[in-house]
Amino acid sequence: MSETTDPTPDTTRVPRKVPRPGRAAASSAAPSPDRRAELARRLPSIPERPGIYVFRDKDRKVLYVGKAVNLRNRVRSYFHGRHELRIESMIDQIDDFELVVTNSEVEALTTEAVWIKQHRPPYNIRMRDDKQYPLIRVSVDESWPRVYVTRRIARDGARYFGPFPNARAVWSTLNQLNKLFAFRRCDFEITGDASRPCLDFHIKRCLGPCIGAVSRDDYLKAIENVCNFLAGKHEAILKSLEAKMWEAADHDEYERAAYYRDVIADLRTTTERQTIVSTALEDEDVIAIAEADGRAVAEVLFIRYGRLVNRLEVPLDNPAEARPGELMASFVSQFYASAPEVPPEILLQTDLAEAEVVQQWLNQRRGDKVTVRVPRRGQKNQLMLLAAENAALALEQMKAKWAASEAKVATALAQLADCLDLAELPQRIECFDISNIQGAAAVGSMVVFENGQPANKLYRKFEIKGVKGPDDFAMMGEVLRRRFKRAQKQAESPNGGKSDDGGWQKLPDLLIVDGGKGQLGIAFEVLTELRVEGVSLAALAKREEEIFIPHRADSILLPRDSEALFLVQRIRDEAHRFALGYHRKLRATTSLRSLLDEVPGIGPRRKALLLKKFGTVEGIRGATVEELATVPGMTKAAAEELKRRL
Repeated sequence: MSETTDPTPDTTRVPRKVPRPGRAAASSAAPSPDRRAELARRLPSIPERPGIYVFRDKDRKVLYVGKAVNLRNRVRSYFHGRHELRIESMIDQIDDFELVVTNSEVEALTTEAVWIKQHRPPYNIRMRDDKQYPLIRVSVDESWPRVYVTRRIARDGARYFGPFPNARAVWSTLNQLNKLFAFRRCDFEITGDASRPCLDFHIKRCLGPCIGAVSRDDYLKAIENVCNFLAGKHEAILKSLEAKMWEAADHDEYERAAYYRDVIADLRTTTERQTIVSTALEDEDVIAIAEADGRAVAEVLFIRYGRLVNRLEVPLDNPAEARPGELMASFVSQFYASAPEVPPEILLQTDLAEAEVVQQWLNQRRGDKVTVRVPRRGQKNQLMLLAAENAALALEQMKAKWAASEAKVATALAQLADCLDLAELPQRIECFDISNIQGAAAVGSMVVFENGQPANKLYRKFEIKGVKGPDDFAMMGEVLRRRFKRAQKQAESPNGGKSDDGGWQKLPDLLIVDGGKGQLGIAFEVLTELRVEGVSLAALAKREEEIFIPHRADSILLPRDSEALFLVQRIRDEAHRFALGYHRKLRATTSLRSLLDEVPGIGPRRKALLLKKFGTVEGIRGATVEELATVPGMTKAAAEELKRRL
């Protein structure tokens, strides 16, 4: 980087072309004719095998991932003949391609879904949400299973149910399940000889396995009822509960019978809210897609035992405006790649492109035959019309929401550029914050917003290493130096930092530090010291929400109702949240280590076994001496000393 002798707000910015508000910046320039000729010479050497092909641009970013039964024919087709305008736009950006050979086209489909999810290529049809939808996990792999919310599926022997449309829906379902079946919500090791139960037992939200109030067989029956409920098998649950109720009544256990009576009543109330759509007690998913202007929404209706138990709306990007069959095939392959189960029947709005391959893949995912069809008449067609209507309605609502969001972002960026006298819209904004308690467990955070939206994958956290004591200015300096030195190091690397994901090497248009003039001065000093160019700088003070910029004595106060203020507050709060979360995690780890390490006789092995059994220091603190002594390797003397210290 060239040296800057007088880094003022004007000379520390390098004007760039301003992209259209709310959209990503334009792609790199087209490759040279020589590069085109080089790619063409590689085409005959492509194997005639199934697999995936990956197109990249000049910056090594993935443009498109596709699958093929014959890689040579498919890749060559892009470089010969005419194509639709959007495909031609992609072809103009191809600077390189790579191939992954697979044993079959079904395996290629699986590999393609993984690459699309990992790289999110701009020209692929893809699920718009970057998140995993919430699921309910029933840990039947444990002796005393638990039921809780997760967003990850693993082949670990547990059972997964969902996905649910949002966190509120899944927590509401979990609360209702706990009320009905009183499974445990703790994560302690169950021995049955705890000294006292928790509050959940007293309010009838737990069967009390920790104190031996329920046998393991009865507890497992309750868990089985949870699974049956989530699978839609309500009649089997009702019959089981009614039998237990009459059995308790016959033995004059009227309080227990009344408990089952109340559970049955609650269960019937809950199931009455679920619409009966089929008397054939079928399990099936119904999928319809509404599409317009490169955006789409997929509506999935989950039918279990003839009841509509759940529905899900999934936003999609369709940049190449694919045909309906291609759009449906792409969604089905991506959706069921991460779904907890594949039902025996899937009803679709349109026929699938490459239907035979997708069909084979679904069969493999389920481990059994999956029927995929497009209903034309009757009750199933009515279900499809319902799904299509919901998809169209959701698309209209989302289009209005997206338009409003893009307008707000464009307004916020324009206001911010105007108020801070920026030469361009700040498409990439980075914000830094420091979190510590009197210098202890000191950490820094870097959050990244691109086009006004958080880019979570680009967030970075720093553990402060070179500052002793409570010196926030020095800590901010360390974090900023590490951030920009990392960028310079990658830029100077032999491959030009091409493996970077944009988290380090790509510099921000606007850098915000949380604090006042002091933090601004430190940031300015670091940028000057490292000769960083093209980065505008600002500091946001919390008390009056004042903004300070270099070479200006007075602060800038954004209008209290401006979109620009809302945006910078959101960015600052996100940086604070990210830093505080890391600080708390580091502090908890440090405190845990110091508390147990100070106790004589508690070495690494005993500490690990204690934490495995009781989970946390609070769990260890709440245990009796006798419970502590049951941990392998512990003696009564060591347990008494540990109890005294804690």
